[in-house]
Amino acid sequence: MLVQRALAGGATLAVVLTVVFVALEALPGDACTAYLERDTKGEMLRECRRDLGLDRPVWTRFAQWAAGLAAGDLGVSLVRDRPVAEILAPRIRNTFVLVGFAALLAVPIAILAGTAAALRRDGPFDLTVSAVVLIGMAVPEFVIATVLVFLFAVSLPWAPAVVTVSAGAPLADLLPTMALPIAVFTTTIVAHVMRVQRASVIDTLSADFVQAARLRGLPAWRTVLFHVLPSSLPPAISVVAISMASLLGGVVIIERVFNFPGLGTVTLQAIHQRDLAVVQGSVVVFTLTYLGLTLLADLAAGLLDPRARPEAS
Repeated sequence: MLVQRALAGGATLAVVLTVVFVALEALPGDACTAYLERDTKGEMLRECRRDLGLDRPVWTRFAQWAAGLAAGDLGVSLVRDRPVAEILAPRIRNTFVLVGFAALLAVPIAILAGTAAALRRDGPFDLTVSAVVLIGMAVPEFVIATVLVFLFAVSLPWAPAVVTVSAGAPLADLLPTMALPIAVFTTTIVAHVMRVQRASVIDTLSADFVQAARLRGLPAWRTVLFHVLPSSLPPAISVVAISMASLLGGVVIIERVFNFPGLGTVTLQAIHQRDLAVVQGSVVVFTLTYLGLTLLADLAAGLLDPRARPEAS
């Protein structure tokens, strides 16, 4: 099972990297025209391309980069003339801390609120929670970010609208500026997980073993804590991992809105500068993280729910 997933993940990574490389090469211009100005011509442009190795055939450059990746080398930035790993390392830390804090806040809120809504099905609390969930799932993340900036950075100056610290700043300096980005991601995760948790609890409440527990006269809190929650959590935990993986797409936009020095921001800058090595390195991180989180979702479902485990042959 794990070997098959690893092979499928490797094939997915190869396809994604190839598509990104071809797409960037298909765009007009390159790192030299982005640096020297797009209408630059003549010897200066040719010399820049020779210096950066851009005069070589496309597939030769891709093969050389892929060989370096296989050896654990992400290459050197064409624009910054620094190792890509050195550029990405602090930004990976920042992005993972941002999403991690959002998950730590969102998961307990979503599990508790989703369970409470299911236990009070069709009541005022359930209707309110369902409305909030629909709004959270329907409204784009950048709109939520804009509203939060207006409310808590402009109208009520409780949090900074943009992050002004550098990418390599200590976490102690970075954390106070992360309130609004964390709030955006927390809202998104809560909306998706709460919806699944509510539906899962409702299904579990109608199960035979829950009815049997009630007939035995077990207290309601004990039935929920020891019978309902263990059976309803696996779908929610899986959605947590999948939601965090899907947030990788939103990271690029939200980090740009708040000027957050993370992986999304540096990826946008590299695309603008046509710094292919940095873009490819970012794609590697995004893809591996997505594959890792989806694998974690499958493993969590198997560990928490015996019915999801494959039968022994």
